[in-house]
Amino acid sequence: MKESDSSYSPPEVWTWDRESGGKFASINRPLAGPTHDKDLPVGRHPLQLYSLATPNGVKATVMLEELLALGHSGAEYDAWPIQITEGDQFGSGFVSVNPNSKIPALVDHSETKPLRVFESGSILLYLAEKFAALLPTDRAQRTECLSWLFWQIGSAPYLGGGFGHFYAYAPVKLEYPIDRFAMETKRQLDVLDRRLGEYTFLAGEDYTIADIATWPWYGALVLGQLYEAGDFLQVNEYEHVKRWANQIAERPAVQRGRMVNRTWGEPEGQLHERHAASDFETRTQDKLERGQ
Repeated sequence: MKESDSSYSPPEVWTWDRESGGKFASINRPLAGPTHDKDLPVGRHPLQLYSLATPNGVKATVMLEELLALGHSGAEYDAWPIQITEGDQFGSGFVSVNPNSKIPALVDHSETKPLRVFESGSILLYLAEKFAALLPTDRAQRTECLSWLFWQIGSAPYLGGGFGHFYAYAPVKLEYPIDRFAMETKRQLDVLDRRLGEYTFLAGEDYTIADIATWPWYGALVLGQLYEAGDFLQVNEYEHVKRWANQIAERPAVQRGRMVNRTWGEPEGQLHERHAASDFETRTQDKLERGQ
């Protein structure tokens, strides 16, 4: 262990007296609740999504695009960007939808009283049940699907908040946390690789919300779209995960879902707001910049 890894001695009582450093330091705080008044916009569709194209946000937009591809017209939605680096998630309107101030958050206005749904796993399950799609009805198959869904929800913090933070975002590189979370990330990839060596998808032979939840994290990781850590983690070792990741990446609904609320990367891959299916053809950032 390097000396810098062991130089910190915790005080008797922790106090918040300075920013912790790193990419997201300016928005991290030990308090909940709104910091400012700001209403959320509402479009014309019953489903209103407030999100950003992070891995958790992509889960929701891919789910909605998959539902539309299956012919569920009631899944039409408006998607509004929540700029988390600017603190939009602490606006009073957003906090009223998600008291945890995390994206994505959904409001279903088709109910007598608009219904809020927050946390990505809850949104996937809510939409799957609402439209009776992408979730098996057989008890055993449904249970297997939900087991993998909750596996992802419980595992991703080790990949994102653990490995991703210390490897890519922390203000200093520390050997101990990077080693600790790299080990856990590779263990999780091995769990997936063993499962996907036996079945086409996580819940079996059918594509489900378990895959939709897991792909934006682990699929993106092995495809080199997350943290630029492919060589470090030797992701090519996980051939079954890579097969699965590439198979899902080819789905048109996944390609559309990745674009929604995306505000970085190639302009043709950015659709800051989504209000109609035609927006993918007419409202991507490259077309807006050209004034089309």
